[in-house]
Amino acid sequence: MSQMNMVGAINDALRWALRGDERVVVMGEDVGRVGGVFRVTAGLRDEFGEQRVIDTPLSENGIIGTAVGMALYGMIPVAEIQFADFIWPAYDQIVNELAKYRYRSGGEYKAKVVIRSPVGGGIRGGHYHSQHPEAPFIHTAGLKVVIASNPYDAKGLLLSAIADPDPVLFFEPKRVYRAAKTEVPEGHYLVPLESARVARVGSDVTLLAYGAMLYEALHASEQASELGVQAEVIDLRTLWPVDIDTVLVSVKKTGRLLVVHEAPRTCGFGAELVALVCEKAFYHLETPPVRVTGFDTPFPYTLETEYLPLAHRILPAIVDVARA
Repeated sequence: MSQMNMVGAINDALRWALRGDERVVVMGEDVGRVGGVFRVTAGLRDEFGEQRVIDTPLSENGIIGTAVGMALYGMIPVAEIQFADFIWPAYDQIVNELAKYRYRSGGEYKAKVVIRSPVGGGIRGGHYHSQHPEAPFIHTAGLKVVIASNPYDAKGLLLSAIADPDPVLFFEPKRVYRAAKTEVPEGHYLVPLESARVARVGSDVTLLAYGAMLYEALHASEQASELGVQAEVIDLRTLWPVDIDTVLVSVKKTGRLLVVHEAPRTCGFGAELVALVCEKAFYHLETPPVRVTGFDTPFPYTLETEYLPLAHRILPAIVDVARA
């Protein structure tokens, strides 16, 4: 075991994938010579060469279009979109091509691509470097959507994503890249996709979170415990397909649900989570579910800490839901 931050864990996962399967290639803007804008791919080009760690033009639709073509010929591209805010030029390639090849070919063509991309606020990046655009991709049939909150999960989930037959969007909360360190096994291991993790056990409220907001949820839950409220915090890890069974076990125990996410509230993933729980566990709920989210505005520069659903916004919601 080694102490790693998320940058190191993801880099290690990519090394294991490149070493273990010659079909795997890493590609994206500045991923080779520079090692990526956050240095996540540092050193990979030196070890594996420019034919397998490929610096691409600054063209998101070109990156993903090329990756799709490579995948159709049996390769396994791991493509990086430098910031998730800039994924939209590739949206057509992802939604209308990549997500549909396995279905339209009856499984003959799997078009296996992993798309890595940093998401979320916390670095004062403002409008164009802080968005959290998971919802449109969760809405797209044929894609899996994953987000890790810690280094251990980041390595294991990324290796699982690369091994999975479906295309996977692998979002990485940039705020956590170097902020969290955990013990990470040095070898190859998998964290199963579609498996949530109970990050804190509690009896009064079920709190769902993912990515960087997991830490805010945990912080708020510790504060709530001082007020006599015990929140159970679940890290979803795979957003779609979501591990609804783990969520339902918790909700049936607590009778209360609180969802936290960075993205804007309207049509955010929290709405789908609330709908699923209401459909499957309505009679176990003691009070209406509550969401604590980003606001329905563009991500601000100077009011970042007001926009993000940090612990100071989560704590009152936990207490209110528990005592309703």
